[in-house]
Amino acid sequence: MKISNVILTISLLLFQVMLFGQSNLSVSGTVTDASGQPLPGASIVLKGTTTGTQTDFDGNFTLNNVSPNGILVVSYIGYTNKEVPINNQTTFNISLAEDLQSLDEVVVVGYGTAKKRDLTGSIVSIKGDEVADKPATNPIASIQGKVSGLSVVNSGRIGQNPDIRIRGTSSRYNVSPLFVVDGIFAENIDFVNPNDIQSIEVLKDASSLAIFGVRGANGVIIVTTKKARGGEFTVNLNSSIGFKNLVGAPDLADAALFRQLYDEQLVDEGSAPFSYYTEFNGDTDWVDRITNKSALLQTTNLSIQNATEKNKLSFGLGYRSEDGLIKDENLQRITMNLTNEYSLTESFKMGVTLNGLQDRLPNQGGYGSALNATPIVAPIHFDSRPEFNGLYNQLPIQIGGPQIGNPALVAEVTKNKAIAQRYRFVGSMFAEVDFLKNFNFKATIYGDYNNFRSRSYTPIVGIYVSETDEIENFNGNQISRVNQSNGVSFNSQQDYILSFAKEYGKHSVNATTGFTTTQFYTENISGSVQSDPNSSVGSIPDDSRFWYLNVYPYGDPATRTSSSSQSDRATSSFLARSLYNYDGKYLLNASYRRDATSQLAPENRAQDFWSLGAGWVVSQEKFMDTSGSLNFLKLKGSAGQLGNQALPGGTNYPYYPGVNQGATAVFGDQVIPGFIQRFEENPNLKWETVKMWEVGLETRWFDNRLSFNSNYYNRKTEDLLVFVNTGVESFFDNFGEIENKGFEFELSWDGNVNENFSYSLGGNVTTINNEVLSTFEDAPIFGNGTASRTITGEAIGHFYGYIVDGVYQSNADIAALPPSTLGSYAPGDLKYRDFDGDGEITPADRTVIGNPTPDLTYGFYTNLRYKNFTLNIDFQGVYGNEIYRDWGNGNSFAQFNYRTERANRWNGSGSSNWEPRLFSTEYNRLPSTYMIEDGSYFRIRNIQLGYNLDGKILEKLKLQQLKLYANIQNLYTWTETSGFTPEAGGSPTAFGIDNGGYPIPVISTFGMSLTF
Repeated sequence: MKISNVILTISLLLFQVMLFGQSNLSVSGTVTDASGQPLPGASIVLKGTTTGTQTDFDGNFTLNNVSPNGILVVSYIGYTNKEVPINNQTTFNISLAEDLQSLDEVVVVGYGTAKKRDLTGSIVSIKGDEVADKPATNPIASIQGKVSGLSVVNSGRIGQNPDIRIRGTSSRYNVSPLFVVDGIFAENIDFVNPNDIQSIEVLKDASSLAIFGVRGANGVIIVTTKKARGGEFTVNLNSSIGFKNLVGAPDLADAALFRQLYDEQLVDEGSAPFSYYTEFNGDTDWVDRITNKSALLQTTNLSIQNATEKNKLSFGLGYRSEDGLIKDENLQRITMNLTNEYSLTESFKMGVTLNGLQDRLPNQGGYGSALNATPIVAPIHFDSRPEFNGLYNQLPIQIGGPQIGNPALVAEVTKNKAIAQRYRFVGSMFAEVDFLKNFNFKATIYGDYNNFRSRSYTPIVGIYVSETDEIENFNGNQISRVNQSNGVSFNSQQDYILSFAKEYGKHSVNATTGFTTTQFYTENISGSVQSDPNSSVGSIPDDSRFWYLNVYPYGDPATRTSSSSQSDRATSSFLARSLYNYDGKYLLNASYRRDATSQLAPENRAQDFWSLGAGWVVSQEKFMDTSGSLNFLKLKGSAGQLGNQALPGGTNYPYYPGVNQGATAVFGDQVIPGFIQRFEENPNLKWETVKMWEVGLETRWFDNRLSFNSNYYNRKTEDLLVFVNTGVESFFDNFGEIENKGFEFELSWDGNVNENFSYSLGGNVTTINNEVLSTFEDAPIFGNGTASRTITGEAIGHFYGYIVDGVYQSNADIAALPPSTLGSYAPGDLKYRDFDGDGEITPADRTVIGNPTPDLTYGFYTNLRYKNFTLNIDFQGVYGNEIYRDWGNGNSFAQFNYRTERANRWNGSGSSNWEPRLFSTEYNRLPSTYMIEDGSYFRIRNIQLGYNLDGKILEKLKLQQLKLYANIQNLYTWTETSGFTPEAGGSPTAFGIDNGGYPIPVISTFGMSLTF
């Protein structure tokens, strides 16, 4: 809270400075559209000066220190600017007319901006206001369900980035889009404070992506941070506090049900009864026990924008403290954003941007052990003997003790012996010059420095073992240990961009060309040291001051180990783009990029990428003059070829293999290590090729109140980059094809009932059809584990296993059905289908049992305004996918707790035809439809109720805006899954797997936004 107090103090001081020196002469008024609806955020500037302000939510404004003979310049995006003479007046009612030539917003595209009307591609723009007051560390998490074609799978873990995919899964190793923050390429945007964002653009098709070449195939998300606008000095302070709650915890057996089921299982197994119930008589809900019941979320952000005729300065400072759902998890984050642009002359300007981040990272845990631990154990042992009292209890040796551990001990003790920090600085410097009327040249140098450092300590913790009435060391740790690591990455980028824009007659041309280079450098060092059990000084202390490798005299030098890794790679690129518009009707967009990389063979180092798009604004034709309710209609299409440089983790040089240590040889008294090449070179290796095309339309109806857009897209990835290991040799090569295709629909309506009540409605739907057209030698690719498979003719990462047709009810039932070769089985076990019809159950009967890719994703919203009150509700969901439940299925090595559904187990003929008997056999744990759950869900994603202070009160307080709001995120989710959440991300070839995971919390926040 100290940081937030400092920010509040600074803002109050600035407020006082603003008030000082104000004259008694002031003007006020309201800005509305032609129908009388207020225009919030309209700009009012005293002509010829830098004195200005903005309208509040109700369109009201107050401007001090103005000349009685001055002129007010009023502007608003999509409306014609208006000049209003003051003439000694103090009150104004100003109405702006729509500018039909500028109705379409200006959006950020690669290496520049363009009017959306002139583009032939698919770009969705999200205003920064939509993410600024939402409780998410990563801004993309807040636009889940808001953009067609954009899949966002969130995680409840604090600080963890969401799984983001644009128009499906199109590669084997990486599907994350490219992020571009104020021009610099980035792998994620978690370093950007949502409050500092001006806009987010999501680019999805070839026409908008080809300019990014080999980096653009998975889509691009462009983030633009806030910049000061001419004639304005504003200070904004917003702060919120919130609470997180766990909902939808899985239904697990309590102590009574566990005893009943476990006793029955022991009888089925022919084992002796459990003889320690008198020792273990607790009834613990482990999920509840390790959950933080008072998880807090606090944010405070200060932003300042000041613009003069020569200089535009924007500064943002933010602080965030967020607790996790598990005890003792906390993220503390400080962010900083600085943008300064200075115009030396009318045609030459320079500027700098800087984004800074400092994270104190949480010690993240999980709920896996809490789902598996038996409930009959109390977390803490209470005993009259002082040496035993207060120790954590070990789980029963027979019921998971050595394998699972005490979840409370892990959450409250061992998990918290780590310190991790991250520092990141992303910045740029640019110089820009306009010349020869229509030309612009901009040179920019970017840098992205990221440092991650961590120290962790493995303690010696005593735990009480009831069966032996002794104290033993948890996890068998006899010695303490320290691990230390430090990782640094530095990415640099240089852009030299020449632009040309000219309108002559009915022709309009906007052309861009340039040269850009990037360099990526990483360096990682890690090591560990153990205490010497024979040392007289004892173990490494449980004190963070000693958690270093050179921890003298506690660390044993003989146990000190270290390792390092590093990489350095570079690219250079030439790019060009032309946007042509004839008479506002006929559009042509063309892009080209040539990328060269240091990672491939010299003879195949450079590759070409291109796109071509065309559009027809039908509504501009004369025959559409009598179209009535239709205001705008554009038909469009694009096609192109891009690249994908996705590589498996840890691989930086697919053409330069490096070496691994091999066998050693002895020469005399010397041992000489041998080295072998990691894999064979492939001089023909190239990046993946992505061919995509789309057709679509954009429409607006009924005085632009109704908007409807639709696209059909097709994206095919060819020459998949794969690592092949035949058992004899290994190499990288280009094999395989993946295709994604589907439809996107967007619909919105803006309306008003009267001057006090207005509303807007909208939504989007995306269909996805994913198919693997070929793989290397048509061989299957298995993801992590055996449940996920990728093979020709099916969806990538589909679930592969047996179809369950019920449960064997008797020996006669078994005898009447095809025999199984999968292992021993008996009445009460799952009945697998003879899928291939060969008369027996074999591995050949496995088939597709589920698809983690949804048939469609959707989202819709409603925004209501009544006087000063606003109510915004967002809904979101997916349909037609399956989730693989990889928890609650038992285990061969330890006894886990039961899902409550196991109370419906088979325990005699006719008792159940779905839940198998309790006897834990490998036969029932084979991947099958028994583990498949319907992944469709529908969620109330966000509800926000806001109140904007009345304009007259604001005028008295000398404020532009004061908004109070209450926000609830993830209020309720309708789902058929049995885990914490139906959302499950993962890798491109293994996703949609629920392994116990981490809950998506309900987050309730209360906040204010103050502008003066």
